[in-house]
Amino acid sequence: MKTYGCKVNTYDSGLLQDKLKKAGIENSLNKDVHIVNTCAVTREATMEALRHIRKMKKNNPDSLVVVTGCAAQVDSDDFVNEKAADFIIANSHKFSMNELLTEKLEGKSEERLKHSNIFEKDDLDAEGGLEEGRSRAFVKIQDGCNSFCTYCVIPFARGKSRSIPIPGVIDKVNELSSKGFAEGILTGIHIGDYASVKSAEDKLKVVSARGRTNPDRYYFLEDLIEQVLEHTEMPRFRLGSIEPGELSERLLKTYANPRMCPHFHMSIQSACSKTLKGMKRKYDAKLVEKSLKDIQRLVPNAYVGMDVIVGFPGETEEDFNETFQRLASLPWTRIHVFPYSDRPGTKSEEYCEKVDTVEKKRRASLLRELSSQRLREQALAQIGSLKDCILLSKYKDKSKVQVLSRDYWQMQLINLPEDFDLERIAEGEFKVKVVSFDESNASRMDGKLLAELVES
Repeated sequence: MKTYGCKVNTYDSGLLQDKLKKAGIENSLNKDVHIVNTCAVTREATMEALRHIRKMKKNNPDSLVVVTGCAAQVDSDDFVNEKAADFIIANSHKFSMNELLTEKLEGKSEERLKHSNIFEKDDLDAEGGLEEGRSRAFVKIQDGCNSFCTYCVIPFARGKSRSIPIPGVIDKVNELSSKGFAEGILTGIHIGDYASVKSAEDKLKVVSARGRTNPDRYYFLEDLIEQVLEHTEMPRFRLGSIEPGELSERLLKTYANPRMCPHFHMSIQSACSKTLKGMKRKYDAKLVEKSLKDIQRLVPNAYVGMDVIVGFPGETEEDFNETFQRLASLPWTRIHVFPYSDRPGTKSEEYCEKVDTVEKKRRASLLRELSSQRLREQALAQIGSLKDCILLSKYKDKSKVQVLSRDYWQMQLINLPEDFDLERIAEGEFKVKVVSFDESNASRMDGKLLAELVES
C-alpha cells in the first residue's frame, strides 16, 4: 500500500491494512494488488498519484491497481480515464474495501468506480490505525470539515465533520497502550470541531460537528483530552493540527499534565487579516497573535510549528510584509511554507488577482529563511538539556538511530556501543542528553540535533 498526504490518510491506510489482514484477503489473492491511498490537497498531489500508478502498472502489468482516498473522491474522472487504474474506490466507499475487493477478485463485479455523495456519509471508522514502529500510534478522533475555506477542496473529499465518541477514543487508546505504544497522536481533519454526545443513551453515537454550540449536550476537545488523561495510562499524547481560536485557556491548561507533549502544530495560513478573510478563515491576525502568546504564557518552551500559505490571490506586497513582520515578532519554532497554487473545484481558483510565480517563490524563500534562523536559534538552546525520548525506528546501522522528544525535537543518537541492543529502548521512554547541532549537511537547511543515551 502506498499512502500520500496527511496523518489522517496514514491512519486510514493502517485501518485498511488491518481490516484486509483480519478478513484473510491478503493471503488468498492469486495476483498482486497495489492499493494507492491518494491525497487531493493540491492538483499536483493528484498528478503525483497518477504518475505512481502508471509506473506500478508498467512494472507489473498483471497486477490489480486499486486507487482510493481523497483524489479518488474529488478527481475520480482523472482515474477513470487512466488505463493503469483498475479499480477506483472513493472515500465514500473506502471502508467497504474488503467486500468490494473480494467481489472484484472473484469476478463478481465489473465496476471500475465506486463513488457517491460524500456529504451523505454519517459513519466514521474508529478501529485500526497505522502504528509507527513500536512507539507511536495515530488515534483518529474526527474526520471531515465544515469550514469550506476558499482554497481548500478537503470538505468535498472528506465530507462533513464527524467525531468518534469519547468512549470509543478511550477504548482505542487503552488497546494501543496494552500493546506497548508510548505515544498517541490525537488526529483528525479539523480536531477543533470535535464533539461527543453527553447523554448516556447516545454516548456511543458518531456526532456531526456543532461548531462548539450547545455545551449542555456535547463534550468538546477539552473534555476529550481531560477524560483521555483520566481514563488511560498511555505515557504521552500529542495533538494534531489546530487553529487559532481553538486554543482555549482550558485546553492549554491540560498541558500542566506531563503526559501532554508540549508541541503544537498551528494551521494559521497567514498573519494578515485581509488575506485570512479572503481565505474564509474563522479568525483574524489578532487571534493568531493571541494564540501564539497564550502558548508561550501557559506552555513555555513548547515546540510550535505552523503552516503558512504565501501568494494567495490578492495578497499584496504590503499584506505579505504584514505577515512576515508579525511572525518575526512572535514566539514559535518552525514555519512550513506553502506557495499558493490553484486547486480545481475551489472558490479561490476563480479569483482574478493572482500573484506571479516568481514573486510567490521569493516570498516563500524569505519566510523559509526566517524559519531556518528561528529553528537554528532554538535548536542551539537545546544543547546540554536532558530529554525524555522514544525510538522512532529501529536501524541496523546504529549511526542512523532517530529518537523523538516530548517537545518534538527529532534527534540522532550518537556514540552507541557496537554491541548495544536497540530492543532495550524499543518500548517506552528513555533519557538522552543533547550534545550538539550538526549543520554539515548543506542539503538540509535546518540541520539536526545530536544526542547521547543517558544510561539509567
